[in-house]
Amino acid sequence: MGIVAGLDSSAEYTSIVVCDTESGAVVKHGHAEHPGERDDPQSWLISLGKAASTGQLADVQAIGVSGQQQGLIALDGGGVPVGPALVGNDQRVQTSAADLVDALGGREAWAQAVGTVPQAAHPVSKLRWLAREQPEAASRAVEVMQPHDWLVWQLLGRPARRVTDRGDASGTGYWSAATESYRPDLVELALGHQVGLPDVIGPAEAAGQTPEGLLISAGTGQTMAAAFGLGVGVGDAVISLGATGSVCAVHHEALSDPTGTITSYADATGMHLPVVRTLNATRALRGTAELLSTDLKGLDEMAARSTPGASGLVLLPYLEGEQTPQLPHTAGSLHGLRRESMKPDFLARAAVEGMLCGLADALDVLRGRGVQVRRVFLLGQAAGLTSVRAAAPGLLGAQVVVPEPADYAAIGAARQAAWVLAGGGQPPQWPAASCQVFEAGEEMAVGQAVRQQYVTVREQTYPGAFSV
Repeated sequence: MGIVAGLDSSAEYTSIVVCDTESGAVVKHGHAEHPGERDDPQSWLISLGKAASTGQLADVQAIGVSGQQQGLIALDGGGVPVGPALVGNDQRVQTSAADLVDALGGREAWAQAVGTVPQAAHPVSKLRWLAREQPEAASRAVEVMQPHDWLVWQLLGRPARRVTDRGDASGTGYWSAATESYRPDLVELALGHQVGLPDVIGPAEAAGQTPEGLLISAGTGQTMAAAFGLGVGVGDAVISLGATGSVCAVHHEALSDPTGTITSYADATGMHLPVVRTLNATRALRGTAELLSTDLKGLDEMAARSTPGASGLVLLPYLEGEQTPQLPHTAGSLHGLRRESMKPDFLARAAVEGMLCGLADALDVLRGRGVQVRRVFLLGQAAGLTSVRAAAPGLLGAQVVVPEPADYAAIGAARQAAWVLAGGGQPPQWPAASCQVFEAGEEMAVGQAVRQQYVTVREQTYPGAFSV
């Protein structure tokens, strides 16, 4: 019986939850925005201190850390950053990512090497950018970390040993989830010289103890922590509805994809978490809402008044090009216009169905590789829309689960801390997240007919898009 803490350091803020080790119940929480620039690691530490300033960490026995993924902190020989952290999907890095793809011999070579093809977000691409754009700083770099690694290191008092976990390591572009090992040659390919990399420790291993004797777990990236906090397992997929979309699922093995459509991540439990991304999710809804002079709530009301299939309207929601399928230079398009379908309600419905069908395409990429999908967790603001909840089960072909809002990444970090504290091979069995469940029922056939209508239009417009 005791309490553990989970710290989630996102791009903008730090959240802390303190949980009972046995029941998982949240007994305390804290929150603070980062006070400085998002690329300043010291700002992350300051917000952590503010989030814990009213005694949130008093009497906790262990701490887990979840951090924003795929940031890069390059340190000199004294452990000082050589410059601001490189965080997020920094589009300055896109050219460097493309250079790396060519330097190793193409997308398939990267997929075979580490299960991922370099994008702007990957730390390996950021190393290439650093070497090209800031060579003096790059020459001083002797080790590299990601945000969660750096925070764990700070909490431990900056020991000689640096550690990370397999989940965060799998997003670097120089660690393979299939072989569970680094590829130092890819680091050298990107940066021009070797650097120190954190030791990758297991999900239930301790990173160490603070100078005060507090146990710190391995920590992990936000996606992995949120999946662990939700309690997802084999047969579960998670769809995140941000401006862009992502679909991930728990799987027993790493998936190598020569096209690079699937990114092969590891999870926080010893399993794998293949991910497929789309460039267009909620941005398609917001764009349509603006066109109709309304907001998301108004769009939702319009779509709910319409009927499945939107009177034949089909929106291919590729407003920013698309990653799944790989159509980077295309644009969105509206099909099936007839006089009777040219009404706001039908357009609103077509936007909702187009977004969900695009995500169903991503889900089918995983299904096509043998990934089981019995239920889908739907996350993000758009998951609260009535029209999205009603249409999703039939279009996705699965039970849809919408969790109640909570700091799931922080909860996942706390659950990992409880696991390390207790020891043993299995994580603590905390109660599943509170959710609303939506079934297609008799509407499944209707939903699948709408999905087929979308697939037909997509294939007519972009023949063989998924066979390239």
